[in-house]
Amino acid sequence: MVLFCGARDIRKLNKMKIKKIALFAFVIASLALFTNCSQNGNAKTDKSKPVAKTDTAKKKSGDTTVAAAPVTYPPINHAQYDSLMKKLAHGDTTGKWPVKNAPYPLPGAILPYKRVVAFYGNLYAKRMGILGEIPPKEMLAKLKGEVKNWEKADPTTPVQPALHYIAVVAQGDPGKDGKFRYRMPFKQIDTVLSLAKKSGSIVFLDVQVALSNIHAELPLLEKYLAMPQVHFGMDPEFSMKDGVTHPGRKIGTYDAADINYVSDYLAKLVRKYNLPPKILIVHRFTEKMVTNYKNIKLHPEVQLVMDMDGWGEPDLKEGTWRYFIHNQPVQFAGFKLFYKNDIKK
Repeated sequence: MVLFCGARDIRKLNKMKIKKIALFAFVIASLALFTNCSQNGNAKTDKSKPVAKTDTAKKKSGDTTVAAAPVTYPPINHAQYDSLMKKLAHGDTTGKWPVKNAPYPLPGAILPYKRVVAFYGNLYAKRMGILGEIPPKEMLAKLKGEVKNWEKADPTTPVQPALHYIAVVAQGDPGKDGKFRYRMPFKQIDTVLSLAKKSGSIVFLDVQVALSNIHAELPLLEKYLAMPQVHFGMDPEFSMKDGVTHPGRKIGTYDAADINYVSDYLAKLVRKYNLPPKILIVHRFTEKMVTNYKNIKLHPEVQLVMDMDGWGEPDLKEGTWRYFIHNQPVQFAGFKLFYKNDIKK
């Protein structure tokens, strides 16, 4: 499972009239849960080397220098892996979970061995999530508390804390290039990396492309994604394919081809820098946010999580999960909970 806390500007939600379509979007100070439903005993065996090493080169980003010490991971125990995936399918009887014919991951994979508990947001905005809503020291203490809660609730599954940072934010201002997105300065990402190090967290860098595109935005973050502890998230809601509609006026979309581009890119980085597998998060809360899901390709180097995004009362969220995540399996799956907006009437 992966647990996220995030938020979105309520004004954007009102403009999109989310409730009219019985769906939801990120809201203030949220909490999200990813349930890892995936791979079975028929999974393809990875033919790569049985162990992997993390990148050992030093990387400078702003005032932060990261030097990854060599790490050797044990080979994947296929029987153990299959057992954990079956457990995470929660007794599913539809035949959809665990996902069939998915590849085993490279050594060093986080899923399904750990539950990822992540706080979502942006350091510039208190309205985009718990990560930026409260002071860093308080935020990390709250994250630590949530980790303990999940450890108590399920002692059999270790918890991996995470910070999920929106590195490219869709905005109402067109900016100099007219793309309606703002790229966070690298010093902000460095700050998140520093906070993550203090809390033993991994990091997700999330991108809202607006009128730009994922091909333009992803490569700009490569120096961070070359780090073993940094993973990636992509948000179809603010991917405005027509190149005209302003983000927030309607819900955007990604096709399988877009997801495959990102997955291929991350897989190449894993091989290039001898990294453990990356986790790729794809947010979703409508049918059209992700098209041609059956064409999404899986890699041993990348663990793909479809995140049931959005806010609302339990019955509403469970229905959305059932239609758009459970019934359209890709590899791993997620569920997001919101501290405040999930309890609104």
